[in-house]
Amino acid sequence: MAYPGQPYGGAPGGPAFPGQVQDPLYGYFAAVGGQDGQIDADELQRCLTQSGIAGSYKPFNLETCRLMISMLDRDMSGTLGFNEFKELWAVVNGWKQHFVSFDSDGSGTVDRQELEKALMTMGFRLSPQAVTAITKRYSTQGKIAFDDYIACCVKLRALTECFRRRDTTQQGFVNFHYDDFIQCVMSI
Repeated sequence: MAYPGQPYGGAPGGPAFPGQVQDPLYGYFAAVGGQDGQIDADELQRCLTQSGIAGSYKPFNLETCRLMISMLDRDMSGTLGFNEFKELWAVVNGWKQHFVSFDSDGSGTVDRQELEKALMTMGFRLSPQAVTAITKRYSTQGKIAFDDYIACCVKLRALTECFRRRDTTQQGFVNFHYDDFIQCVMSI
């Protein structure tokens, strides 16, 4: 039996019993996630924008938030629970450190050359034409902001994994049926 003010347990990250230390991220998660205990793309956008992690006052890109949720949404709910959110927070902070280390002029953006160096350190061996195409897709006037950098990294990672699963001989060549290709690209 639960006693007044003492629930049977707590949500992941929240205190399960009196005196237990609460995870510092849980309060932030609970404030943004609301009553359902989950964070959707709109709530994640608000969270990341308010945190200032992008280094600007413009709203964090909603499509990037959708991509990040799809990357870590293990139960395919379209939302993140606390443990998924905590994992995402660590990943975003890692990307931020990586991004800043290649932003050589401190502009808060990376250009084509900086992006190429960053991608190489992540193990992507892309042609100059591919890097140029990626830069055109994710940049504004040749400059890629942090949230677009994340979108680029998530898509490259997901597409590479999709390709790798089909490249059984590890030769860099695969054959796709059209429907398989569409599923691969559109699920990201």
